[in-house]
Amino acid sequence: MTRPVVLIAEELSPATVEVLGPDVEVRSVDGTDRPALLAAVAEADALLVRSATQVDAEVYAAAPKLRVVARAGVGLDNVDVPGATTAGVMVINAPTSNIVSAAELAIALILASLRNLGRADSSVKAGRWERKQLTGVELLEKTVGVVGFGRIGQLVAERLRPFGVTLLAYDPYVNHARAAELGARVVELDELMREADVLTVHMPKTPETTGLIGADEFALAKPNLHVVNAARGGLIDEEALYTALSTGQIAGAGLDVYSSEPPAKSETAAKLLELENITLTPHLGASTAEAQEKAGVAVAKSVRLALAGELVPDAVNVAGGAIDDLVRPGVALSDRLGQLFTALAGEAPEVLDIEVHGEIAARDVTALKLSALRGMFRSVVTEQVSYVNAPVLAEERGIAVNLVTDETTERFRNVITLRGTLRGGDVVAVSGTLSGVDQEHKLIDVFGHALDVPLSDHLLILRYSDGPGLIGKYGALLGEAGINIAGMQVSRVRRAQGAEALVVLDLDESVSREFAEELGAAIDARSIHAVDLVY
Repeated sequence: MTRPVVLIAEELSPATVEVLGPDVEVRSVDGTDRPALLAAVAEADALLVRSATQVDAEVYAAAPKLRVVARAGVGLDNVDVPGATTAGVMVINAPTSNIVSAAELAIALILASLRNLGRADSSVKAGRWERKQLTGVELLEKTVGVVGFGRIGQLVAERLRPFGVTLLAYDPYVNHARAAELGARVVELDELMREADVLTVHMPKTPETTGLIGADEFALAKPNLHVVNAARGGLIDEEALYTALSTGQIAGAGLDVYSSEPPAKSETAAKLLELENITLTPHLGASTAEAQEKAGVAVAKSVRLALAGELVPDAVNVAGGAIDDLVRPGVALSDRLGQLFTALAGEAPEVLDIEVHGEIAARDVTALKLSALRGMFRSVVTEQVSYVNAPVLAEERGIAVNLVTDETTERFRNVITLRGTLRGGDVVAVSGTLSGVDQEHKLIDVFGHALDVPLSDHLLILRYSDGPGLIGKYGALLGEAGINIAGMQVSRVRRAQGAEALVVLDLDESVSREFAEELGAAIDARSIHAVDLVY
């Protein structure tokens, strides 16, 4: 029997090769040598890369046998994931390989900023001895604000506690009890900005979090504030940061990530290079021997699973492996329902019921639960979410997750529902189904409103008190903005306070949060949600 070929396109540790085992044939190629890569990948069943090898449509076209691409790291900027999905190729990464390294770098940047270590190093190497000019401040008894209290944010908090600091946390999805266990008090962002002496950011970059720390936030800050970003470039508005640092509005900063990398490529980011009160590192969050080793070993294990046809926990585009054929089409639907639930809830639930109704409930539907959780956390955490770490993320946030199965259903053959109880007691529920030969994703219930509408990529969901002329009003506003409505459905229910309308608009493009809020204000909407779904 011919052994599958695993092509390694960049240098990986000996432990990685060892984990692949004797059942595969390991070959090597220089992934940056394009002709050599395209020739070698023609016979490959699996391709292992780091960050230097570009895996795109040309590679997939040259690799008829390719079943899996594994990136030994967290980011996937060099891998065309949609192209892989179209080509039927599984994409794998190592989502938790660098979390300790990233947390430790954040601590290093905090201390470097407080003690002027970057300037001190340059000064001594230049032959100067500037002890007085480089006097710093202690971390002891300072207030540290952690913006984003997911896995990395919590690791940072754990490491900061022995320094004798007061910890504040801002994260709409954090469980207050879990934060309290780590000695952190959960507050709103404005309060954190007013009280913090040090701020460290650990959020994913989404349309909602881009520029999260900007001019308005810096206006609230103490003049002794030090800001650190070792998460994602763009979470801190770099223009506002430059102004705050150059005018003395805040004391210092430490950055490992930038809106454009290297920062010299961007006019805005390049201005930061002129400042003395900022410490800059070249995106070193995952650059430790341990993180690289963990990443290689993790993806090697996943490659073995993929080649054996088993469930691959760290697959980012497909669940893969041993999932019942009847259940498999619901995996992507569950993921998208999870994304929609998060957008509608705006915070983490205390209890989440993942309900599966219909004939598939008689099968093993664990993959639907994992996929729903993966979708729910996609825009919430910094690290890549997979089928293996999604339940851990829920547990860390104190979310009680229940999988409920019921073989009976009324309106549709099979239905998947996510029902979450929020801290204030409100319940948010979304339901979907698969329709027709093409197994189209359908949204069939939101907030108790019965629907039958495609679960498309760009949705605008409005809830408002029903009245004449309102559809025309927001339709006109969308038209004036040049945004086309591909489809829509209106649902109307009687509430104690009067008739409530819920409208789901299928749009040709996404809309900004600011425009959505403007549109909602125009009709006095109870709520409005602009949602972009991926898979």
